[in-house]
Amino acid sequence: MRDLYVVTHPEASHHTDGVVGGWFDSALTPRGRQQAAAAAAAIRDLVPAGGSTELFSSDLRRTVETAEPIGAALGVQPVLLPDLREKSYGEAGGRPQAWLDERFVPPPATGERMDHDEGIAGAETKLDLATRIYRAMDTITARDCPHQVVVTHGGALTFVVAAWIGMPIEAAGYVAFRATSGGITHLREDDFFHNRQVVALNRVDHLG
Repeated sequence: MRDLYVVTHPEASHHTDGVVGGWFDSALTPRGRQQAAAAAAAIRDLVPAGGSTELFSSDLRRTVETAEPIGAALGVQPVLLPDLREKSYGEAGGRPQAWLDERFVPPPATGERMDHDEGIAGAETKLDLATRIYRAMDTITARDCPHQVVVTHGGALTFVVAAWIGMPIEAAGYVAFRATSGGITHLREDDFFHNRQVVALNRVDHLG
């Protein structure tokens, strides 16, 4: 049996400042640090004491600050994987959200959605993001460990789950799993059929 817990980072300064996140390296707010501590306690309750555990995190500051209390609670050091980063919004990163909203070109209802140009210089496409996240998940799931924790971002969570259930990347143009900041998603693979379940999506009871 493998249990994988995905934590989306809690409230960060780009949320409260109303600026675009992406690769903009924002930090957790004081409230976000409290939420990270709550997530760490929840993960500690979910992972059996003494169980072999691994912790992976995006290398951006807000996810590292989320992973640190989780690692302390579990007695493990986080492995930083840049592939777990949020989508890059290119030149929009760190700018007011309104700046991005004025220039953003939404994907079409039909046709090419994965490699769609959103009109922002330097921004990743959905395909770029999905390719990175799928690659990170290949790295994580190739390891033989019964308890794994992944700390990532709200937008990235969609493709963590899509990769987990084996959705072909070319079929992921419409998929979206919504995540609350600080939420926990529980994924499980059984050791007989090797079916992969989504046990809980975006659990938030630990946040009060």
